[in-house]
Order: sequence, then C-alpha cells, then structure tokens
Amino acid sequence: MLRRKAISLVGRLVGASALGSFALPGRAQSAGVSDTRILLGQSAPFSGAAEQLGVQFYLGAQLFFDALNARGGVNGRTIEIKRMDDGYEPERCAANTRQLISEGVFALFGYIGTPTGVVALPLATEARVPFFAPFTGAEVLRTPFNRYAIHVRASYFDETAAIVRQNLSTGIKKVAVFYQNDAYGKAGLEGVSRALKESNLEPVSTGTVERNSVDVTQSVSEILAGKPEAIVQIGAYKACAAFVRAARQKGFIGSFYNVSFVGTQALIDELGKDARGVVVSQVMPFPYSPVTQIAGEYLAALKNKQGHSPNYSSMEGFVAAKVFTEAARRGGRNLTRDGFIAALQSIRKLDLGGFPVDFASDKHTGSKFVELTMLTGDGRVRR
Repeated sequence: MLRRKAISLVGRLVGASALGSFALPGRAQSAGVSDTRILLGQSAPFSGAAEQLGVQFYLGAQLFFDALNARGGVNGRTIEIKRMDDGYEPERCAANTRQLISEGVFALFGYIGTPTGVVALPLATEARVPFFAPFTGAEVLRTPFNRYAIHVRASYFDETAAIVRQNLSTGIKKVAVFYQNDAYGKAGLEGVSRALKESNLEPVSTGTVERNSVDVTQSVSEILAGKPEAIVQIGAYKACAAFVRAARQKGFIGSFYNVSFVGTQALIDELGKDARGVVVSQVMPFPYSPVTQIAGEYLAALKNKQGHSPNYSSMEGFVAAKVFTEAARRGGRNLTRDGFIAALQSIRKLDLGGFPVDFASDKHTGSKFVELTMLTGDGRVRR
C-alpha cells in the first residue's frame, strides 16, 4: 500500500527548492546554475527490489525543496532534481551518471547504495561535480578523503559498532552476519568484524545473498549452523525480510539487527507482524513525532501531502536537502561548484534542530549520529 501511494505521489511532485555568501566574486556560474534555478541529478532505484529507498529519499528531499521554493528559493533560485531510475544496478547507474553530467547538472544528489556509489563517485570526481549525500555508509566512499564526496549520514562502521556494543552489553557474543554479496554487504561485514575483533571475537557464521535477489535458503542453513545468538543483516529490505521469515521457520529465536540502509518503513511493510523485535540502527532523527525541531519541521511539511507517511528514508532526503540548501545559501549569488564546496566546509557544528552537522576542509562526513530502534508487530518503531 505504501509503495503504490508513494509512487503515485512521486508522479505528482514537482522537483524544486533553494536558499543564499561564499562564492568567488566575478567567477562565472557553474553548469547547472541559471539565474532562476539550480539543477541537481539523482540516479536511484525507482523500480526493483530497493525501489522504496529511492522513492522515499526523493520524496523527503522534495518536501523540503517544495516548501523552500514556495518561499522564493535560495538566493533567488529554485532547486530542481532531475531523477533517473537505475534499479539499484551499477551499470545503469554509471550510464545515468554520465548522462546527468553531460547534461550539466550542478551536483549529483541522493544516490542510493554502495555498489552504485562505487561506480558513480569516480565519474563525479573526474568531472569535478559534487557527489552529495549518498544514501550509504560505506567506508570505500569516504576513505581516502575526496573533495567531491560529501556525506551527511554516519558510516556503516559507526552503525555496526553500535550494534556490536549493544549485543556485548547484554552478554551476547555469538554473532552471525547475513550480507549482500557486493560492496555494500562486504562493508557491513567488515564493520561487524572490526567491532567484534576489539573483544577478541569474530562472526560465528556468515551467509550471502545476491543483489536484487531473495534467494536466502542456503544462507539460512549456513548461518544457523554456527548457532548464533544474534544475526546482523546487511542487505536490502526484501532479502532481509525473506531471511527473517526463513530463519524463524527453522527455529531461530535470537535477535535480528539491520543497518539503516535496509529502509525501516520498507522492512516493516515487507514483514508485517513478523517485524516484531527486529532491531534497526538509525542515522537520522526519529521521524514519527516532533521530538526534535527538525522532526517537527519535517512533519509539518508532510501535513498536506496525501499518501505520504513519515519514515526514516524520506527524513534522510529532507535532511540532505536542508544541508545542501545551507551550503548553497552560503555559496552566494555567484554560485560555483568550488564555491559551494568551500561554503559547505564552513558549516561547523551547526545544529539543524536536533541534528548537528560539522564539516571542515578535510572532513566531508557531517554526522556520526546513530541510535538503535526496535520494530513492533503492528507497524510501529520504538526508540
């Protein structure tokens, strides 16, 4: 139901938004910037097994940009997103990225996933186009430092460290890892392994699933053979849901942990009552009630958007749009890509209303915020 409503809303929303002085005086504007508009490009899954991640991130960004544009935009310019569907496939993402760059977008915005990000970032770097707020916490996109890679969320190492700490604090030492067989899954596996190693432990068993697949039968057998007490899942929501059901049918009574990329609402929708007790680490503020100022702002923007319910993925798009706008505002009227990056680096210890961000000339990861949440069988999220 959420999928149909969200996709319907995507079709109705018109991309746009903006805010405004860190530009280089007298310098010509960059590609993607006109007198009245800033054009962003997004390649993301708007179909396939990870579509809700792309759909919801885009909707959240549009919530912010629409409200901003209605107030006149940033420094007299609206912000528009040109989006392209890559189905969460690297080859399609690379082709989309080349097209977006050739068409002169100002920045690449809100890409979804590690395997797609891995092929897109070198293209952005070569073209000197900012690669802004990818929906991934993979270290391979963060280290070594890249001037054109800009991250708003915490890393998978941050998330998996929090998950492992939680397990160890309750006496659980036998941890297994179910992971997607690509750069994303391997990044999560490395994060869990690193965190366990600090206590002289290692995963008791592992199992993989191919990207865009829900064939988990072999993985369930391999992982349960290690007799784990907890299973950390590093995958997309459809595969993770399939694994939860299959493992429980085989008699597993331990805990399931997921990193934020799984898409909390999408996982809830996929699991239904089987979501009870599943834990998800979050890198964004709680979006379901106005417990923070930014959550209140997000919920107010949602109020008149029929068919769109609050969730973490769209909150991330909303926050990414807000951070982009602040950098564009500081970039001034003569906005260039280099001026934008310099302006972003001037954002030091800025509180966005319960979500602090901090950048620097050698630091393009704005947040290390992580908290753990638990899903209920009636579709709710508990902090």
